[in-house]
Amino acid sequence: MSDGLDQGITVTEISSMDQPIDVSRLTTTAFIGRALRGPLNSPLLLQNFADFRRRFGGIWRQSSLGPAVQQFFEHGGKQLYVVRVTNNARGAMICLPADHGVLTLHAREPGATESIRAAVDYDRIDAQDSHSFNLTIQRIAPGNGLVVDQEIYRRLSCRAEDGRFIADVLLDSTLVKVQLPPPPGRPMATIGPGTNQTSEYVGHAQRGNDGAELTDYDLIGSATASSGLFALDEVEQFDLLYLPPPGKEHDLGPTVVLAAERYCRRRGAMLILDPPTEWRTVSDALAGVRDAGYSSSSIASYFPRMISRDDEDRLPRVVGGALAGLLSKLDEQWGPWHDLDQPGFGFNRKLTPAVQFSLEEGSMLVREGLNAIAGRTAGKAAFCGSVTLGCSNQLEKKFASLTLRRLCLSITNTIDRATRWALFEADAPRVADRIQAQVHAFMTGLADQGAFETESYAVQCDATLHAGLVDQQRGITVLLTFRPVGSVELVSLTLHQSAAGCRVATTAFAPAECA
Repeated sequence: MSDGLDQGITVTEISSMDQPIDVSRLTTTAFIGRALRGPLNSPLLLQNFADFRRRFGGIWRQSSLGPAVQQFFEHGGKQLYVVRVTNNARGAMICLPADHGVLTLHAREPGATESIRAAVDYDRIDAQDSHSFNLTIQRIAPGNGLVVDQEIYRRLSCRAEDGRFIADVLLDSTLVKVQLPPPPGRPMATIGPGTNQTSEYVGHAQRGNDGAELTDYDLIGSATASSGLFALDEVEQFDLLYLPPPGKEHDLGPTVVLAAERYCRRRGAMLILDPPTEWRTVSDALAGVRDAGYSSSSIASYFPRMISRDDEDRLPRVVGGALAGLLSKLDEQWGPWHDLDQPGFGFNRKLTPAVQFSLEEGSMLVREGLNAIAGRTAGKAAFCGSVTLGCSNQLEKKFASLTLRRLCLSITNTIDRATRWALFEADAPRVADRIQAQVHAFMTGLADQGAFETESYAVQCDATLHAGLVDQQRGITVLLTFRPVGSVELVSLTLHQSAAGCRVATTAFAPAECA
């Protein structure tokens, strides 16, 4: 489950001890980009495109996020976190006349289409009470003027010493925040006897704006402020990350690619990277990928971009969102140890590769770590190669295979979440036996689904949970050895679970019973 946030404290649910480890969990994807409206730097879980349209405003010509989300769900994706970021966007402002001043409210969600209004009344407030008031805030749909959200607050006060001080109460509001300091007196009523308003509700004194085109630093964000990439710290686990291009002619820069790759490596996720605009031929792509130097097994990229038959301009478009959807669909139906180059996992028929190339050229792309998108006689283009950008790095070459890399990440991430309970136990030998049985049952489940060659897998576990040890020394170590389906080599991974987190490393040896 996702982490819950309460006043800066992150609370994570930990699986109960001895619970079976789920073999067939859904893949979770995260997108970061610019949207018409919605909360800033707050991951929202979407399960269809209607959710995105309702919460973030749908397709917007100034952003590639909306089309990417649409591609994701059209290609079989099920679970998507979206993080909205902006570049100096401003929220709408409401000014409510008050005794000795003005009460100013700012929309929490910036943007030109965020429409809010406010009403004040003194209903059921004693006539002798000159400080209390009731406040109603409404969000209005920009298209039809219907009320889509409403918050009602009773017996507020503008005095800081009062228990219902407006600035404190509205900390829980999802619609507005208060500009400090508030006026010393309460705002004038907009509803009720003696009011002179032409409408019960007060609208914007100043509309919001959408800000400028995103920069790489807007996407990277800040760990301290939990913004940009680091907003995903609120999400317990995600498997795929995609950052749509921040502008029409603005590709991701090397700074954000490297930051995203590092973040994915830390979180045990894969980064989907679009080819740059200037890669118009196979030669461009081969030279470009060598010059870029993104030699990481945490990145999956492709060539070429694709053309949609629905586009009047017929310009090449990125399809990272579609690729994320296909990988999610693959995981749900077959498992991450399969590749996408098979029937049932092609791109939408309206998408065609922007560049045609020979079989030899396709092989050259794959050798450089670029997956090739090629047309098929059946009419659907396919994702061919199943490689990561780790091909050119000797340290990363073991995980040059995208299927192997994703299988290992799936296994280690799942075991990590399922074994955290052990850190709260004291009986080390008993814990080690229980963890070993729990993980072995999980590996057996994967073997039954066809993830490994025959029964070529083994599990060993050791626990150091003595009460006298400091937190960094307390923990469990799990050694996994398995032969992935289609592979002739064994893979050995070591997981060390401690209070500081789970560390994963590859090892050069394997238990004899697995060889």
